[in-house]
Amino acid sequence: MFRHVFRYEHRSEPLLPWRRFLTHRVARTLVLCGVVIVVSLAIGMLGYRLTEGMGWLAAFLNASMILGGMGPVDSLHTAAGKLFAGLYALYSGLVLIGVAGLLLAPFMHRLMHRFHLEGRHEGAD
Repeated sequence: MFRHVFRYEHRSEPLLPWRRFLTHRVARTLVLCGVVIVVSLAIGMLGYRLTEGMGWLAAFLNASMILGGMGPVDSLHTAAGKLFAGLYALYSGLVLIGVAGLLLAPFMHRLMHRFHLEGRHEGAD
């Protein structure tokens, strides 16, 4: 499943045209990142709802703030809530780094591929 999403051109293949690059490769990466963020947000909301008894809106606010790297908004009252918030914050930090890497990957690959193609043309002269 993910093999097709992350299939980049081989070094012997030409670069994709910009339009195809943006509409296929970058769009797929954005969709995948969106799915990861939505699932992570749902985990956070459910966790706050179950451990702290927060309403859905308050759980959304706290989960989205931690997922975005800002920190919790409401004070936590239960040991389970504090434990969940700590674990969710660690998880969110890894998700933030992973999603940033996923978003940069197509552009970095294109840049590296372009340098490789330019180096091949220079060596042919």
